[in-house]
Amino acid sequence: MSFDRLNSLEAQPTTYRRSDDPQYHDDPEFQRLTESLSNQLFTLTSNITRLSDQIALLGTKRDTERVRERVHNLLEQTRTGFREVGEGIKKVQNWEDVNPSQKWTQQKLSTEFQATLKEFQTVQRRALEKQRASAVAARTAVEEAEHPTEGGVSLEQQQLLEEQPRLANQHEVDFQEALIIERETEIRSIEQSVGELNELFRDVAHIVHEQGGQLDLISENVDRVHNDTQGANVELRSASRYQKNARNKACCLLVILAVILAIIILAAVLG
Repeated sequence: MSFDRLNSLEAQPTTYRRSDDPQYHDDPEFQRLTESLSNQLFTLTSNITRLSDQIALLGTKRDTERVRERVHNLLEQTRTGFREVGEGIKKVQNWEDVNPSQKWTQQKLSTEFQATLKEFQTVQRRALEKQRASAVAARTAVEEAEHPTEGGVSLEQQQLLEEQPRLANQHEVDFQEALIIERETEIRSIEQSVGELNELFRDVAHIVHEQGGQLDLISENVDRVHNDTQGANVELRSASRYQKNARNKACCLLVILAVILAIIILAAVLG
C-alpha cells in the first residue's frame, strides 16, 4: 500500500458503534422482525383503548348503530392483528443462535404480547356481556310488542294505549328481529375469537416455558462443566505434584547409583 493511500485512510474520521446503537445489528432480519412486532403491539394497544371507550357507550343513550359498527370493526381489526403478531412472536421465540441482547428482546416481546392480549380478552368479554344484554333486551321488546300485556292500567296509560296501535308494525318487528340476529352473530363471533386467542396465548406461554426449561438445562450443564473442570484441574495439579516427586526420587536414585558406581570404580583402581 502506498504512503498516500495510507495517509488518506488515516485522515478519515473514525466512528465507533455501541451495541445499543440502532444502526448496530447482529442480525438485521431479527431486528426488522422484532421492530415490526413492537410497532404492531403499540397499534394494538391503541386499538384496545379506543375499543374500550366505544364499548362503554353500548347500552347507554349514546348507543347508536355507528358506535356498534366501530366496535365491530375494531374487534375484527384487533383480532386479526393479534393473530399476525402471535405468529411473529412464535417465529421470534424459535429463532436460532440468539445472543444475550436478542434473548432479552425475545422475553420483552413475549411479555408485552401476553399482557396486551390478556387486556384485549378482558375488553372482548365486556363487549360480549354488553351484546348479550342488548340482545336479551331487544328480544324482550319484540315479544312485548307482539304480545302486549293486559290488566289494570292507569288512566294515563289507557290514553297512551288508545293513541298507539295495539300491535306493533310488522316491519318494525322484522327490523328488530334482524338486529337481534345480527347481535347474536356478533356474540358467536366474539365467543369464537375469545377461544382462538386463548389458544394463541397458551401456545406462546408454552414456547416461553419450554425455552425457560432449556435455559435451566443449559445452566445446569454449564455448572456441571464448571465443576468437572475444577475437578480436572485439581487432579492435574495432583498428578503434576506426583510426577514432580517421582522425578525427584528418580534423580536421587541416579545420584546414589552414580556414587556407588564411583566407589566401585575407585576401589577397583586402587585395588
